[in-house]
Amino acid sequence: MASKVDKNIDTYAFLVLFASIIYILFYNLTHYDQLFGYDGEAHHGYVQNFLNIFIYNNDLPPSDFTREFFSPPLPYVFPTLINEVCKRYFDLSDIYESCRQIYSFSNIFFQSLLYLLTIYFYLKTIQLFLDKKIKSNLSTLLLIGIFSINYKTVVMLRGEIYILFFNSLLMFLFLKFIKKSFNYKKLDIFLFGLIIGFLALSRQWAFLLFPGYVLLLFFLKKDFRKKYFSFMFYSSIIGFLISSWFYFNLYFQYGTFTAFNLDPIKFSFYNQPKSFYIPSLESLFQLFDKPIRPNFDNQFLPILYSDLWGDYWGYFSFTSRDLSSGRNQEFIGSYLGRVNTFSLLPTFFYLSVLIYSIKTLFKKQKNFENYFIFYLVFSIISSFIGYFLFLVSYPVETGDTIKASYIIQMFHMLGLLSVIYLEKVKAKSFSFYLVVVSIFTVVFIHNFSAMLSHFEQIKFNVF
Repeated sequence: MASKVDKNIDTYAFLVLFASIIYILFYNLTHYDQLFGYDGEAHHGYVQNFLNIFIYNNDLPPSDFTREFFSPPLPYVFPTLINEVCKRYFDLSDIYESCRQIYSFSNIFFQSLLYLLTIYFYLKTIQLFLDKKIKSNLSTLLLIGIFSINYKTVVMLRGEIYILFFNSLLMFLFLKFIKKSFNYKKLDIFLFGLIIGFLALSRQWAFLLFPGYVLLLFFLKKDFRKKYFSFMFYSSIIGFLISSWFYFNLYFQYGTFTAFNLDPIKFSFYNQPKSFYIPSLESLFQLFDKPIRPNFDNQFLPILYSDLWGDYWGYFSFTSRDLSSGRNQEFIGSYLGRVNTFSLLPTFFYLSVLIYSIKTLFKKQKNFENYFIFYLVFSIISSFIGYFLFLVSYPVETGDTIKASYIIQMFHMLGLLSVIYLEKVKAKSFSFYLVVVSIFTVVFIHNFSAMLSHFEQIKFNVF
Protein backbone atom coordinates (compact mmCIF):
# COMPACT_ATOMS: atom_id res chain seq x y z
CA MET A 1 0.00 0.00 0.00
CA ALA A 2 1.16 3.52 -0.76
CA SER A 3 1.77 5.91 2.11
CA LYS A 4 0.83 9.58 2.09
CA VAL A 5 4.45 10.46 1.28
CA ASP A 6 4.41 8.04 -1.65
CA LYS A 7 1.21 9.62 -2.98
CA ASN A 8 2.77 13.08 -2.72
CA ILE A 9 5.82 11.90 -4.66
CA ASP A 10 3.47 10.43 -7.28
CA THR A 11 1.65 13.75 -7.60
CA TYR A 12 4.83 15.82 -7.88
CA ALA A 13 6.22 13.43 -10.49
CA PHE A 14 2.96 13.76 -12.44
CA LEU A 15 3.24 17.56 -12.43
CA VAL A 16 6.88 17.46 -13.58
CA LEU A 17 6.02 15.02 -16.37
CA PHE A 18 3.02 17.08 -17.43
CA ALA A 19 5.21 20.21 -17.54
CA SER A 20 7.72 18.29 -19.69
CA ILE A 21 5.00 17.33 -22.16
CA ILE A 22 3.79 20.93 -22.31
CA TYR A 23 7.37 21.99 -23.06
CA ILE A 24 7.61 19.41 -25.88
CA LEU A 25 4.37 20.62 -27.42
CA PHE A 26 5.36 24.28 -27.21
CA TYR A 27 8.87 23.67 -28.53
CA ASN A 28 7.57 21.71 -31.52
CA LEU A 29 4.94 24.37 -32.14
CA THR A 30 7.73 26.89 -32.76
CA HIS A 31 10.12 24.54 -34.57
CA TYR A 32 7.96 22.68 -37.06
CA ASP A 33 6.21 23.49 -40.30
CA GLN A 34 3.42 21.10 -41.32
CA LEU A 35 4.79 21.13 -44.83
CA PHE A 36 7.64 18.95 -43.49
CA GLY A 37 5.31 16.07 -42.51
CA TYR A 38 4.30 12.87 -44.30
CA ASP A 39 3.02 13.89 -47.74
CA GLY A 40 3.03 17.47 -46.46
CA GLU A 41 2.55 19.11 -49.84
CA ALA A 42 -0.42 16.85 -50.67
CA HIS A 43 -2.15 17.68 -47.38
CA HIS A 44 -1.37 21.35 -47.98
CA GLY A 45 -3.04 20.99 -51.39
CA TYR A 46 -6.10 19.52 -49.66
CA VAL A 47 -6.44 22.64 -47.47
CA GLN A 48 -5.87 25.04 -50.36
CA ASN A 49 -8.51 23.28 -52.47
CA PHE A 50 -10.96 22.25 -49.74
CA LEU A 51 -13.67 24.57 -51.06
CA ASN A 52 -13.12 23.38 -54.62
CA ILE A 53 -13.51 19.77 -53.52
CA PHE A 54 -16.54 20.07 -51.23
CA ILE A 55 -18.28 23.43 -51.74
CA TYR A 56 -17.95 24.83 -55.24
CA ASN A 57 -19.63 23.06 -58.11
CA ASN A 58 -17.05 21.73 -60.57
CA ASP A 59 -16.60 18.70 -62.76
CA LEU A 60 -13.06 17.91 -61.61
CA PRO A 61 -12.55 14.87 -59.36
CA PRO A 62 -10.83 15.48 -55.98
CA SER A 63 -7.75 13.59 -57.19
CA ASP A 64 -7.07 16.49 -59.58
CA PHE A 65 -6.54 18.76 -56.58
CA THR A 66 -4.54 16.51 -54.24
CA ARG A 67 -3.27 12.95 -54.10
CA GLU A 68 -4.78 12.79 -50.58
CA PHE A 69 -8.26 12.91 -52.16
CA PHE A 70 -9.24 9.68 -50.35
CA SER A 71 -8.68 11.22 -46.89
CA PRO A 72 -11.85 12.18 -44.98
CA PRO A 73 -12.38 15.95 -44.59
CA LEU A 74 -12.69 16.54 -40.83
CA PRO A 75 -8.96 17.15 -40.08
CA TYR A 76 -8.84 19.82 -42.80
CA VAL A 77 -11.80 21.90 -41.64
CA PHE A 78 -9.95 23.97 -39.02
CA PRO A 79 -6.85 24.81 -41.13
CA THR A 80 -9.12 25.61 -44.09
CA LEU A 81 -11.10 28.02 -41.93
CA ILE A 82 -7.91 29.78 -40.80
CA ASN A 83 -6.58 29.83 -44.35
CA GLU A 84 -9.73 31.29 -45.91
CA VAL A 85 -10.12 33.97 -43.23
CA CYS A 86 -6.47 34.90 -43.67
CA LYS A 87 -6.73 35.22 -47.45
CA ARG A 88 -9.92 37.25 -47.33
CA TYR A 89 -9.30 39.66 -44.48
CA PHE A 90 -5.54 40.20 -44.25
CA ASP A 91 -3.31 42.14 -46.60
CA LEU A 92 -0.04 40.21 -46.50
CA SER A 93 2.95 39.94 -48.78
CA ASP A 94 2.99 36.61 -50.62
CA ILE A 95 -0.54 35.98 -49.36
CA TYR A 96 -0.68 32.22 -50.05
CA GLU A 97 2.62 31.34 -48.37
CA SER A 98 2.00 33.72 -45.46
CA CYS A 99 -1.46 32.28 -44.81
CA ARG A 100 -0.06 28.76 -45.12
CA GLN A 101 2.44 29.52 -42.35
CA ILE A 102 -0.33 30.98 -40.19
CA TYR A 103 -2.68 28.03 -40.57
CA SER A 104 0.21 25.59 -40.05
CA PHE A 105 1.09 27.23 -36.74
CA SER A 106 -2.57 27.52 -35.71
CA ASN A 107 -3.30 23.90 -36.60
CA ILE A 108 -0.34 22.57 -34.60
CA PHE A 109 -1.60 24.58 -31.62
CA PHE A 110 -5.13 23.20 -32.10
CA GLN A 111 -3.91 19.63 -32.46
CA SER A 112 -1.75 20.04 -29.35
CA LEU A 113 -4.94 20.90 -27.46
CA LEU A 114 -6.59 17.78 -28.91
CA TYR A 115 -3.68 15.70 -27.63
CA LEU A 116 -4.01 17.18 -24.12
CA LEU A 117 -7.77 16.52 -24.20
CA THR A 118 -7.00 12.95 -25.26
CA ILE A 119 -4.80 12.52 -22.19
CA TYR A 120 -7.54 14.09 -20.05
CA PHE A 121 -10.11 11.52 -21.18
CA TYR A 122 -7.60 8.71 -20.59
CA LEU A 123 -7.22 9.99 -17.03
CA LYS A 124 -11.01 10.11 -16.65
CA THR A 125 -11.30 6.58 -18.04
CA ILE A 126 -8.73 5.18 -15.60
CA GLN A 127 -10.42 7.05 -12.76
CA LEU A 128 -13.77 5.52 -13.73
CA PHE A 129 -12.27 2.05 -14.15
CA LEU A 130 -10.63 2.14 -10.72
CA ASP A 131 -13.61 3.86 -9.05
CA LYS A 132 -11.21 6.35 -7.51
CA LYS A 133 -11.42 10.11 -7.39
CA ILE A 134 -7.86 10.89 -8.39
CA LYS A 135 -6.87 14.23 -9.89
CA SER A 136 -3.60 12.92 -11.29
CA ASN A 137 -2.34 9.56 -12.43
CA LEU A 138 1.35 9.27 -13.16
CA SER A 139 1.21 5.87 -14.86
CA THR A 140 -1.36 7.09 -17.43
CA LEU A 141 0.69 10.11 -18.39
CA LEU A 142 3.96 8.17 -18.46
CA LEU A 143 2.95 4.93 -20.19
CA ILE A 144 1.12 6.79 -22.98
CA GLY A 145 3.19 9.97 -23.16
CA ILE A 146 6.46 8.06 -23.59
CA PHE A 147 5.92 7.19 -27.27
CA SER A 148 7.95 9.51 -29.49
CA ILE A 149 5.44 8.98 -32.30
CA ASN A 150 2.90 11.00 -30.27
CA TYR A 151 4.67 14.24 -30.93
CA LYS A 152 5.19 13.72 -34.65
CA THR A 153 1.51 12.87 -34.96
CA VAL A 154 0.52 16.05 -33.13
CA VAL A 155 2.41 18.44 -35.42
CA MET A 156 1.62 16.90 -38.79
CA LEU A 157 -1.33 17.89 -40.95
CA ARG A 158 -3.08 14.53 -40.76
CA GLY A 159 -6.13 12.85 -39.24
CA GLU A 160 -4.54 10.45 -36.75
CA ILE A 161 -4.65 12.90 -33.84
CA TYR A 162 -8.40 13.19 -34.40
CA ILE A 163 -8.68 9.40 -34.15
CA LEU A 164 -6.87 9.50 -30.82
CA PHE A 165 -9.12 12.25 -29.47
CA PHE A 166 -12.45 10.78 -30.56
CA ASN A 167 -11.40 7.27 -29.54
CA SER A 168 -10.43 8.47 -26.05
CA LEU A 169 -13.87 10.04 -25.70
CA LEU A 170 -15.58 6.95 -27.14
CA MET A 171 -13.78 4.61 -24.72
CA PHE A 172 -14.75 6.81 -21.78
CA LEU A 173 -18.43 6.71 -22.81
CA PHE A 174 -18.17 2.97 -23.49
CA LEU A 175 -16.82 2.29 -20.00
CA LYS A 176 -19.67 4.34 -18.51
CA PHE A 177 -22.06 2.19 -20.57
CA ILE A 178 -20.46 -0.97 -19.17
CA LYS A 179 -20.54 0.36 -15.61
CA LYS A 180 -24.29 0.98 -15.95
CA SER A 181 -24.81 -2.74 -16.70
CA PHE A 182 -25.38 -1.88 -20.37
CA ASN A 183 -28.40 0.27 -19.59
CA TYR A 184 -28.67 3.38 -21.73
CA LYS A 185 -30.77 6.37 -22.76
CA LYS A 186 -31.43 7.78 -26.21
CA LEU A 187 -28.88 10.51 -25.57
CA ASP A 188 -26.22 7.83 -24.98
CA ILE A 189 -26.97 6.30 -28.38
CA PHE A 190 -26.79 9.69 -30.07
CA LEU A 191 -23.47 10.68 -28.48
CA PHE A 192 -21.88 7.30 -29.18
CA GLY A 193 -23.10 7.35 -32.80
CA LEU A 194 -21.96 10.94 -33.25
CA ILE A 195 -18.41 10.05 -32.21
CA ILE A 196 -18.42 6.96 -34.45
CA GLY A 197 -19.33 9.23 -37.35
CA PHE A 198 -16.58 11.70 -36.48
CA LEU A 199 -14.06 8.86 -36.25
CA ALA A 200 -15.04 7.68 -39.73
CA LEU A 201 -14.60 11.24 -41.04
CA SER A 202 -11.14 11.55 -39.45
CA ARG A 203 -9.12 8.83 -41.15
CA GLN A 204 -9.83 5.34 -42.49
CA TRP A 205 -7.57 3.78 -39.86
CA ALA A 206 -10.42 4.42 -37.40
CA PHE A 207 -12.36 1.54 -38.94
CA LEU A 208 -9.80 -0.84 -37.41
CA LEU A 209 -11.27 0.06 -34.00
CA PHE A 210 -14.80 -1.12 -34.76
CA PRO A 211 -14.32 -4.93 -35.01
CA GLY A 212 -13.48 -4.95 -31.29
CA TYR A 213 -17.04 -3.90 -30.45
CA VAL A 214 -18.43 -6.71 -32.61
CA LEU A 215 -16.15 -9.37 -31.12
CA LEU A 216 -17.03 -8.34 -27.58
CA LEU A 217 -20.66 -9.33 -28.20
CA PHE A 218 -19.68 -13.02 -28.21
CA PHE A 219 -17.95 -12.76 -24.84
CA LEU A 220 -20.80 -11.10 -22.96
CA LYS A 221 -23.19 -12.93 -20.68
CA LYS A 222 -26.43 -13.80 -22.43
CA ASP A 223 -28.34 -11.40 -20.17
CA PHE A 224 -26.45 -8.43 -21.63
CA ARG A 225 -26.23 -9.36 -25.31
CA LYS A 226 -29.61 -8.03 -26.39
CA LYS A 227 -29.10 -4.61 -24.76
CA TYR A 228 -25.53 -4.41 -26.06
CA PHE A 229 -26.51 -5.32 -29.61
CA SER A 230 -29.38 -2.81 -29.61
CA PHE A 231 -27.13 0.00 -28.36
CA MET A 232 -24.40 -0.73 -30.90
CA PHE A 233 -26.85 -1.19 -33.78
CA TYR A 234 -28.59 2.16 -33.35
CA SER A 235 -25.32 3.97 -32.60
CA SER A 236 -23.81 2.53 -35.79
CA ILE A 237 -26.77 3.77 -37.83
CA ILE A 238 -26.18 7.30 -36.52
CA GLY A 239 -22.48 7.01 -37.30
CA PHE A 240 -23.34 5.76 -40.78
CA LEU A 241 -25.70 8.66 -41.45
CA ILE A 242 -23.05 11.17 -40.38
CA SER A 243 -20.12 9.79 -42.34
CA SER A 244 -21.40 7.67 -45.25
CA TRP A 245 -21.80 10.62 -47.63
CA PHE A 246 -18.03 10.88 -48.00
CA TYR A 247 -17.52 7.20 -48.79
CA PHE A 248 -20.44 7.08 -51.21
CA ASN A 249 -18.87 10.04 -52.96
CA LEU A 250 -15.63 8.06 -53.32
CA TYR A 251 -17.61 5.14 -54.69
CA PHE A 252 -19.46 7.22 -57.28
CA GLN A 253 -16.24 8.90 -58.46
CA TYR A 254 -13.72 6.06 -58.22
CA GLY A 255 -15.82 2.89 -58.12
CA THR A 256 -14.81 1.85 -54.61
CA PHE A 257 -15.52 2.86 -51.02
CA THR A 258 -11.83 2.39 -50.19
CA ALA A 259 -10.19 4.53 -52.86
CA PHE A 260 -6.46 5.10 -52.37
CA ASN A 261 -3.60 6.72 -54.27
CA LEU A 262 -2.05 3.32 -54.90
CA ASP A 263 -3.63 0.48 -56.86
CA PRO A 264 -4.18 -2.69 -54.83
CA ILE A 265 -3.09 -6.02 -56.22
CA LYS A 266 -4.64 -9.43 -55.69
CA PHE A 267 -4.09 -10.39 -52.06
CA SER A 268 -1.26 -12.80 -51.49
CA PHE A 269 1.38 -13.01 -48.83
CA TYR A 270 3.83 -13.30 -51.73
CA ASN A 271 3.11 -9.64 -52.49
CA GLN A 272 5.82 -8.82 -50.00
CA PRO A 273 9.31 -10.34 -50.00
CA LYS A 274 10.42 -12.72 -47.27
CA SER A 275 12.48 -9.96 -45.64
CA PHE A 276 9.27 -7.99 -45.01
CA TYR A 277 8.10 -10.71 -42.61
CA ILE A 278 11.40 -11.95 -41.22
CA PRO A 279 14.09 -9.32 -40.49
CA SER A 280 17.62 -10.05 -41.63
CA LEU A 281 20.40 -10.53 -39.10
CA GLU A 282 22.07 -7.37 -40.37
CA SER A 283 18.94 -5.32 -39.70
CA LEU A 284 18.82 -6.56 -36.11
CA PHE A 285 22.26 -5.05 -35.54
CA GLN A 286 21.25 -1.85 -37.33
CA LEU A 287 18.17 -1.65 -35.08
CA PHE A 288 20.44 -0.66 -32.21
CA ASP A 289 23.09 1.09 -34.25
CA LYS A 290 21.56 3.36 -36.92
CA PRO A 291 17.80 2.77 -37.19
CA ILE A 292 17.23 5.38 -39.89
CA ARG A 293 16.12 5.38 -43.49
CA PRO A 294 17.16 3.73 -45.85
CA ASN A 295 18.28 0.90 -43.54
CA PHE A 296 15.92 -2.10 -43.10
CA ASP A 297 14.72 -1.94 -46.73
CA ASN A 298 10.95 -2.52 -46.27
CA GLN A 299 11.29 -4.78 -43.21
CA PHE A 300 8.06 -4.44 -41.25
CA LEU A 301 8.91 -4.84 -37.57
CA PRO A 302 12.29 -3.01 -37.52
CA ILE A 303 10.79 0.03 -39.29
CA LEU A 304 7.64 0.06 -37.14
CA TYR A 305 9.63 -0.25 -33.90
CA SER A 306 12.13 2.44 -34.93
CA ASP A 307 9.38 4.82 -36.01
CA LEU A 308 7.43 4.28 -32.78
CA TRP A 309 10.30 5.08 -30.43
CA GLY A 310 12.61 7.14 -32.61
CA ASP A 311 12.43 8.80 -36.00
CA TYR A 312 13.15 6.22 -38.69
CA TRP A 313 11.87 8.34 -41.57
CA GLY A 314 13.59 11.49 -40.35
CA TYR A 315 10.56 13.76 -40.44
CA PHE A 316 11.56 15.12 -37.04
CA SER A 317 15.31 14.89 -37.17
CA PHE A 318 17.25 15.10 -40.39
CA THR A 319 15.12 15.73 -43.44
CA SER A 320 13.16 18.64 -44.81
CA ARG A 321 11.12 18.07 -47.98
CA ASP A 322 14.13 16.67 -49.86
CA LEU A 323 14.03 13.05 -48.69
CA SER A 324 17.25 12.15 -50.51
CA SER A 325 19.39 14.38 -48.30
CA GLY A 326 19.85 14.61 -44.58
CA ARG A 327 21.24 16.66 -41.77
CA ASN A 328 23.45 15.16 -39.05
CA GLN A 329 22.34 11.66 -40.02
CA GLU A 330 25.37 9.93 -38.51
CA PHE A 331 24.98 11.66 -35.15
CA ILE A 332 21.21 11.31 -34.91
CA GLY A 333 21.41 7.71 -36.17
CA SER A 334 23.68 6.66 -33.31
CA TYR A 335 21.43 8.39 -30.78
CA LEU A 336 18.30 6.74 -32.21
CA GLY A 337 20.08 3.39 -31.91
CA ARG A 338 20.40 4.03 -28.17
CA VAL A 339 16.74 5.10 -28.09
CA ASN A 340 15.78 1.71 -29.50
CA THR A 341 17.96 -0.04 -26.93
CA PHE A 342 16.51 1.86 -23.96
CA SER A 343 13.00 1.24 -25.27
CA LEU A 344 13.33 -2.55 -25.10
CA LEU A 345 12.22 -2.71 -21.46
CA PRO A 346 9.00 -0.68 -21.97
CA THR A 347 8.26 -2.75 -25.08
CA PHE A 348 8.71 -5.98 -23.12
CA PHE A 349 6.40 -4.65 -20.40
CA TYR A 350 3.64 -3.72 -22.89
CA LEU A 351 3.82 -7.10 -24.65
CA SER A 352 3.81 -8.98 -21.34
CA VAL A 353 0.65 -7.16 -20.26
CA LEU A 354 -0.98 -7.91 -23.63
CA ILE A 355 -0.18 -11.62 -23.36
CA TYR A 356 -1.45 -11.71 -19.78
CA SER A 357 -4.65 -9.91 -20.85
CA ILE A 358 -5.25 -12.34 -23.73
CA LYS A 359 -5.20 -15.18 -21.20
CA THR A 360 -8.07 -13.55 -19.28
CA LEU A 361 -10.29 -14.05 -22.34
CA PHE A 362 -10.50 -17.75 -21.46
CA LYS A 363 -11.53 -17.31 -17.84
CA LYS A 364 -15.01 -18.60 -17.05
CA GLN A 365 -15.79 -15.88 -14.54
CA LYS A 366 -16.24 -12.51 -16.18
CA ASN A 367 -17.11 -9.11 -14.70
CA PHE A 368 -17.63 -5.61 -16.04
CA GLU A 369 -13.93 -4.76 -15.73
CA ASN A 370 -13.10 -7.74 -17.92
CA TYR A 371 -15.41 -6.51 -20.68
CA PHE A 372 -13.50 -3.26 -21.05
CA ILE A 373 -10.18 -5.10 -21.03
CA PHE A 374 -11.53 -7.50 -23.64
CA TYR A 375 -12.43 -4.59 -25.91
CA LEU A 376 -8.93 -3.13 -25.60
CA VAL A 377 -7.38 -6.51 -26.45
CA PHE A 378 -9.68 -7.06 -29.44
CA SER A 379 -9.01 -3.57 -30.81
CA ILE A 380 -5.25 -3.89 -30.40
CA ILE A 381 -5.29 -7.18 -32.29
CA SER A 382 -7.73 -6.00 -35.01
CA SER A 383 -5.72 -2.79 -35.54
CA PHE A 384 -2.50 -4.73 -35.98
CA ILE A 385 -3.99 -7.38 -38.27
CA GLY A 386 -5.90 -4.82 -40.34
CA TYR A 387 -2.84 -2.66 -40.84
CA PHE A 388 -0.67 -5.68 -41.64
CA LEU A 389 -3.13 -6.85 -44.31
CA PHE A 390 -3.16 -3.33 -45.76
CA LEU A 391 0.63 -3.43 -46.15
CA VAL A 392 0.41 -6.79 -47.90
CA SER A 393 -2.32 -5.49 -50.22
CA TYR A 394 -0.42 -2.30 -51.10
CA PRO A 395 3.24 -3.33 -51.27
CA VAL A 396 5.82 -0.55 -51.62
CA GLU A 397 9.47 -1.47 -52.21
CA THR A 398 10.75 1.33 -49.97
CA GLY A 399 8.36 0.44 -47.12
CA ASP A 400 7.03 3.98 -47.29
CA THR A 401 3.62 2.95 -45.93
CA ILE A 402 5.14 1.51 -42.72
CA LYS A 403 4.61 4.33 -40.26
CA ALA A 404 3.75 4.02 -36.58
CA SER A 405 1.42 7.02 -36.71
CA TYR A 406 -0.95 5.08 -38.98
CA ILE A 407 -1.87 2.78 -36.08
CA ILE A 408 -1.01 5.07 -33.19
CA GLN A 409 -4.41 4.26 -31.65
CA MET A 410 -3.18 0.67 -31.19
CA PHE A 411 -0.16 1.82 -29.19
CA HIS A 412 -2.32 4.08 -27.03
CA MET A 413 -4.74 1.27 -26.23
CA LEU A 414 -1.77 -0.95 -25.41
CA GLY A 415 -0.57 1.80 -23.09
CA LEU A 416 -4.01 2.12 -21.49
CA LEU A 417 -4.17 -1.64 -20.97
CA SER A 418 -0.77 -1.50 -19.28
CA VAL A 419 -1.88 1.37 -17.04
CA ILE A 420 -4.82 -0.72 -15.80
CA TYR A 421 -2.49 -3.60 -14.98
CA LEU A 422 0.08 -1.36 -13.30
CA GLU A 423 -2.56 0.38 -11.17
CA LYS A 424 -3.82 -3.00 -9.97
CA VAL A 425 -0.28 -4.01 -9.07
CA LYS A 426 0.28 -0.66 -7.35
CA ALA A 427 -2.52 -1.42 -4.87
CA LYS A 428 -0.74 -4.63 -3.88
CA SER A 429 2.93 -3.76 -4.21
CA PHE A 430 3.95 -0.11 -4.37
CA SER A 431 7.61 -1.09 -4.55
CA PHE A 432 7.07 -3.00 -7.82
CA TYR A 433 5.07 -0.07 -9.17
CA LEU A 434 7.93 2.24 -8.25
CA VAL A 435 10.44 0.04 -10.10
CA VAL A 436 8.33 0.06 -13.28
CA VAL A 437 7.71 3.82 -13.12
CA SER A 438 11.41 4.45 -12.51
CA ILE A 439 12.37 2.43 -15.59
CA PHE A 440 9.85 4.27 -17.75
CA THR A 441 11.05 7.62 -16.36
CA VAL A 442 14.67 6.85 -17.25
CA VAL A 443 13.60 5.88 -20.77
CA PHE A 444 11.48 9.02 -21.12
CA ILE A 445 14.43 11.22 -20.09
CA HIS A 446 16.81 9.44 -22.44
CA ASN A 447 14.37 9.55 -25.36
CA PHE A 448 13.38 13.15 -24.73
CA SER A 449 15.35 14.52 -27.68
CA ALA A 450 13.59 12.10 -30.04
CA MET A 451 10.31 13.77 -29.10
CA LEU A 452 11.54 17.19 -30.24
CA SER A 453 11.72 18.68 -33.71
CA HIS A 454 15.33 19.22 -34.78
CA PHE A 455 14.51 21.87 -37.30
CA GLU A 456 15.29 25.54 -36.86
CA GLN A 457 12.82 27.86 -35.18
CA ILE A 458 10.02 28.89 -37.52
CA LYS A 459 10.31 32.42 -38.89
CA PHE A 460 7.09 33.96 -40.10
CA ASN A 461 7.37 36.02 -43.28
CA VAL A 462 3.97 37.66 -43.14
CA PHE A 463 4.82 41.32 -43.55
